[in-house]
Amino acid sequence: MQPSSNAPEERRGPLAGLRVVEVSAFVAAPLASMTLAQLGAEVIRIDPVGGNVDYHRWPETGDGTSLYWTGLNKGKRSVTLPLDTPEGQRAAADIICADGPGAGILVTNLPARGWLDFGQLSARRPDLIMMRLLGDHDGSPAVDYSVNCASGFPHATGDGPAPVNHVLPAWDIAAGLYLTVGLLAAERRRRQTGQGQEVTLALSDVMLATVGNLGYLADVQINGASREPIGNSLYGAFGRDFATADGRQVMVVALTTRQFRSLGRATGLTEKLEMTGPLMDVDLATEGGRYTARHAIAAVLEPWFASRTLAELRSALQGTGLLWGPYQTFRQLVEEDPRCSTRNPLFSWIEQPGVGKLLAPGSPLVFSADPAPAAAPAPRLGADTDAVHAEGGSPRSRGGERS
Repeated sequence: MQPSSNAPEERRGPLAGLRVVEVSAFVAAPLASMTLAQLGAEVIRIDPVGGNVDYHRWPETGDGTSLYWTGLNKGKRSVTLPLDTPEGQRAAADIICADGPGAGILVTNLPARGWLDFGQLSARRPDLIMMRLLGDHDGSPAVDYSVNCASGFPHATGDGPAPVNHVLPAWDIAAGLYLTVGLLAAERRRRQTGQGQEVTLALSDVMLATVGNLGYLADVQINGASREPIGNSLYGAFGRDFATADGRQVMVVALTTRQFRSLGRATGLTEKLEMTGPLMDVDLATEGGRYTARHAIAAVLEPWFASRTLAELRSALQGTGLLWGPYQTFRQLVEEDPRCSTRNPLFSWIEQPGVGKLLAPGSPLVFSADPAPAAAPAPRLGADTDAVHAEGGSPRSRGGERS
C-alpha cells in the first residue's frame, strides 16, 4: 500500500506544525479539518475499516469513487482502524493523545462517550483540545435539512407560500468554519496557559445565531414582521434577475446610489429610471426607496436586457462599476467561467487517486508572508495507517485499505 503524499514533513503554510485528528463524517467537521489542512496543518482522519457512512456519498464516479468524499478530504492523511473493537479504539486514542506541542487536537461530530469521552482522553493528555459538533444544544441529533426547515429561510425563499429548500448546506458550511475558529482560539489559549478544553458547537445554534445576527429575530420582536418570499429580488435594496435575448438570465444588483446611477448610465435609461421615484412616491436615493419601486424599475430595464445576448451584456457592462453576473449551471461554471481555471491562483491540477486528474481549489485565503500550499489530493482510504504507526502515533492495526 502506497502512503499518501500529505506527510507532515511536506507541510508548509501558516498552520504548519499543527496536528489535528478528525473522527467524523458528512460535511461540517470534515470541512473544518480540511480548512486547517489547506493552511498547512497535518490532519489525520480516522475511519472505521471500509470507510465511514459518508465514504460512498454522491456524487460518485462511474466506478463508485465518491467525489464528495475526495472533495472534503483533500490534503489529509487517512488511517483506518477497527473502531468497533477495544484494540481499534485504543489505537485511535493513541493517535489523538500523541505527544507533541502542536498535537492533542481532536475534531469530531460523534457522540462523546466511551473511548471518545473527553474525560478519558484528557486523563491521558491534560492539554487535549476537543472540538465537538452537536445537532442541538441539548445533544439531540440534527442535520442541515432538519435545521434549515426551522430557520424561516425556506418560507422566505421562492415566490409563493410553499417553503423552498436550498441545496447549499449552508449551516454545515458555517458550522465547519465556526469549528475552525473555535479550534484556533482554543489552541491559542493552550499556548498561553497550557490548558486544554472541550469546545462544543450545536448546528442549530449556528442557524439561530445567524438568523439573529441578520436582524430577522429582532424584526419579528420589534416590528411584528416575518419576511415574505420575493422571488429573485434583493430584500431591502434593488436587485433582481433579467432574461437575455439568448435565453440566459443575469442577476443585477444596485446596493448604493452610485451603483444605481451606474445602472442608468450603462443602459442609457437614466431619465426613465429617475421617473420611477415620483411615480411610486419614493426617494430613489435610498435603498428602501429603490426596493419599494423595484417593480417599476424592473419594468424599465427588462426590454433593454431582453434585447441583448449575454455576450453583448458583457461588453456593455464591463468597467461600469455595476454589480452583475450570469446565472450558471455547474457545467457552465466549469466550462465557461474564467475564474474556475488556473488563471485563478485558487486552483491547481491534482492527481486524485481513484478519480484521475482534477482541477481542484486550495484555500481561498491569501497570505502575503506565509502562503498556503496549493491544493493536495485526498488520500486513499487507510493509506497512512502504517506510516502513522511508524511515526509512533499508534500501535499497529490491520485496518488499511489496499490501493
